[in-house]
Amino acid sequence: MYKLSEAEEEILESLWIEIKENKTKPNTKILKDEVAFQELIHKGFIDINQPELFTEKGLKEAEKCVRRHRLAERLVADILDAKDPYLHEASCKLEHGLHHGLEDSVCTLLGHPKTCPHGKQIPAGDCCRGFENIPQKLIVPLKDLSSGDTGKISYINTQDKEVLSKLLAMGILPGNKVKLLHRFPSFVFEMNNSSFAIDKNLAENIHVLLLQKEESNPAKDRRKRWRRGQK
Repeated sequence: MYKLSEAEEEILESLWIEIKENKTKPNTKILKDEVAFQELIHKGFIDINQPELFTEKGLKEAEKCVRRHRLAERLVADILDAKDPYLHEASCKLEHGLHHGLEDSVCTLLGHPKTCPHGKQIPAGDCCRGFENIPQKLIVPLKDLSSGDTGKISYINTQDKEVLSKLLAMGILPGNKVKLLHRFPSFVFEMNNSSFAIDKNLAENIHVLLLQKEESNPAKDRRKRWRRGQK
């Protein structure tokens, strides 16, 4: 399997935007002397005899390059609060590190964003399609869990940078398993052998894939209600 250089990824990204979004035909005469462009031809990602230049695998990889760049922009803008021109520069450096499934982790962390900060569509990844195929009732806010329920954090849904930073500082990341211990007076859950207490507003932003539902115990529930009434 070929490993692409940063220059090769940049060319694929630029060509995809010109061809698929701008609906224009790139001027390959400008690129013909570029070493990276020749390497893409040699590696089978570009075929200059094709109307849209891309081979089948080249088109797929080009879309992934665009996805990584726009997810990097979303990450830098939403979490680091970077603005143009630093947004583009930082994103260009970051995108080339989003390989081996890391881009899906970032996408999940950000709540599967549809667009980049500039309003351009972010191509969907496997994580987005998987998320859409899961029955919605299985993914619920942490605040909707019952005491004893266990689940896996699916995504954090907030545009509030302070809230996001607070949750990340606690180690609340997609993929971590949680078990809700108590709902009152605060939401107490167990994660990575540690317990955390958060209020309802924070619990509303953490979306969890329900793994196991605690069976209802009427006698136990009555005791809980009685203890609450004594407080």
